[in-house]
Amino acid sequence: MKLFSEYHEKRMLVSGQGPVVENAQGLGFRNVVTVDELRMAFPLLDMVDLERRLKTTPLPRNDFPRIEGVLLLGEPVRWETSLQLIMDVLLSNGSPGAGLATPPYPHLPVLASNMDLLWMAEAKMPRFGHGTFLLCLETIYQKVTGKELRYEGLMGKPSILTYQYAEDLIRRQAERRGWAAPIRKLYAVGDNPMSDVYGANLFHQYLQKATHDGAPELGAGGPRQQQPSASQSCISVLVCTGVYNPRNPQSTEPVLGGGEPPFHGHRDLCFSPGLMEASHVVNDVNEAVQLVFRKEGWALE
Repeated sequence: MKLFSEYHEKRMLVSGQGPVVENAQGLGFRNVVTVDELRMAFPLLDMVDLERRLKTTPLPRNDFPRIEGVLLLGEPVRWETSLQLIMDVLLSNGSPGAGLATPPYPHLPVLASNMDLLWMAEAKMPRFGHGTFLLCLETIYQKVTGKELRYEGLMGKPSILTYQYAEDLIRRQAERRGWAAPIRKLYAVGDNPMSDVYGANLFHQYLQKATHDGAPELGAGGPRQQQPSASQSCISVLVCTGVYNPRNPQSTEPVLGGGEPPFHGHRDLCFSPGLMEASHVVNDVNEAVQLVFRKEGWALE
């Protein structure tokens, strides 16, 4: 999100839970409004919960500054409220108190992070993630307008943006240490084939194409290049201490009646089963570090 500096001064509607204002400000966004603040300014918009419906009609407001974009940081608590108000903002071009006869398209810029459809908690079955909320928003927008919801940026694994940002941080650390030679090979360690491994392999594929043919166009999940990448490869290392279970490699991809496992990735990321295959599989992070040392020819201390 820090890479999208052109939106940092714009008035952004932020969705999520927890200290969303502080989180957004920590990423550089200095002018944010929450869904609750929008609901309080326009109480007639939130109509699903009968308990919260107003008994009287308030006077219309015309002093609420126009919203200029939408920032989706994570799944909210009241999905029906957030879905409704985000749609209101998109359909009204940022002025939900007024409304428009014809919804604008392209709509206001939308930035989203954390695309996981499901995640595993204490329950026996996976729980809805922010990817499920995004799926709901995309489907509603398509159904209402007949057009596709578009993103200016999709952050979080397996988006290439996330790996590009990690590479940039590594480059800065190397510069602070006075390392003259650029880092050509990256290693990505994780426990989820669909996010960690898929994203690392996707980034590796991007680096290979960029080296030989120039950087390809990759849409909202693609890179925002601050400077040309010096890296030439990204090696994926899968550990067996989390989501991935070596005794049941498909355990995170439930299949009903057999057949191909469903693709749980985001709509804008084309599915390629081969990208879920890790370059290396090790027991834990310690073994992953030892593997990197061996591959780079460094002595183990």
